[in-house]
Amino acid sequence: MDLSDRPTGWGGDPVPRPSLEDIRAAAGRIHGKVVRTPLIPLHSYEAATDIYLKPEVLQPIGSFKLRGVLNWASRLTEEARQKGLSTTSSGNTAQALGYVARLFDIPSRTLLPDTVPPHKLDAILSYGVEPVQLPFDQLLNSMLQEHWKEEPYSYLNPWGDPDMIAGSGTIGLEIVDDLSDVNTVFAPVGGGGLIAGIGSALKALNPAIRVIGVQPESCPTLQKAFEADRGLWIQAGATVCDGTAVPVIVDEMYSLLREVVDGVTLVPEEAIKDAIQLVTLKNKLIVEGSGALSVAAALSTPVDQRGKSVCILSGGSIDTE
Repeated sequence: MDLSDRPTGWGGDPVPRPSLEDIRAAAGRIHGKVVRTPLIPLHSYEAATDIYLKPEVLQPIGSFKLRGVLNWASRLTEEARQKGLSTTSSGNTAQALGYVARLFDIPSRTLLPDTVPPHKLDAILSYGVEPVQLPFDQLLNSMLQEHWKEEPYSYLNPWGDPDMIAGSGTIGLEIVDDLSDVNTVFAPVGGGGLIAGIGSALKALNPAIRVIGVQPESCPTLQKAFEADRGLWIQAGATVCDGTAVPVIVDEMYSLLREVVDGVTLVPEEAIKDAIQLVTLKNKLIVEGSGALSVAAALSTPVDQRGKSVCILSGGSIDTE
C-alpha cells in the first residue's frame, strides 16, 4: 500500500490534553507503587553540561511505561479489570501491563510485531504476558481499523489513552519539583504518549520550559508531521531505537503534540550509540537506544540554546549482544 493511501487515524476525537488536576490525581494513584526517580547530573569530564538525567530505567520494569499503565488500570471498573488486560506493544508497554496484571492477579496479553527483539520477547514472557505476534504493517493497520475492540480483555490504546498520558505526565511534576529552574526537557518520541504527558504537565506549571521531542534521523515522524501540520506516515529506516521506531503520527494525537511540544531534534545512529556508552560508563546506567536519544540530543545542542536541561532515560531494555 502506498503511504499516502494509509489511514492516519481511527476516526476518533482528538486526544484531550490532561489537566494538571488529572496528572496530580494520577500521581496519587501510582504513589508507592512506582519509583519516584531522582534527577542525576550527567557525568561528563570534558565540559560542564548542565544536563540532568531522569532515569526511568530505575522503575521495576526498567521503563516509564509503568506509570501510565498503572494509572489506566487503576481507573478501570472492577468488572472491566477482571476481564484481564490487553495492549499493543513493541515491548516496554507489554512488560508494564504484565507487571500491573500481576499486582491485580489477573491475566494479560499483548499484540506485538513479529520483529520484536528476542530479549524484549523474553522479558514479556517473564511477566506472564501472552504474546500475539503479527507482521508490523498488519499490526498498525489493525490498530487504525480498531480491531482492538474485538479483544476479549480490557484494551489499553498505547498511543492515545488519556489515563496513560496523565500517568506519563507525573514525570513532568517531579522534574519541576526537583529542578524548578529547568529550561529544556528532552524526551524521546514514538507514538507521542510520553512527551504528550510530560509536556502537558510542564506547560501547565511553567509555559516557558521548552519541550523538545527527540527521534532518530531514520524515523523523523514527528518532525515531518509538524512540517505538514497533520498526522502522517513516513518510510522509516533501520535504527537501534526499536522502541521509538513508529512510522506514523496519528491524527488523534497530532493536535495535542503540536500544543505541548516546542520542537524536534533528530540524532544520527552513531550519536545514539555514543550516548548509550556515555551513560553506561559515566553514570553506570543501562539504557536502550530510545532511552539514550534525549542525551544525544542535549549533547548536540549548544548550552546557550538549551540552558539547564533534563533528559528522559525512558527505558533500559537493551540486547547485550
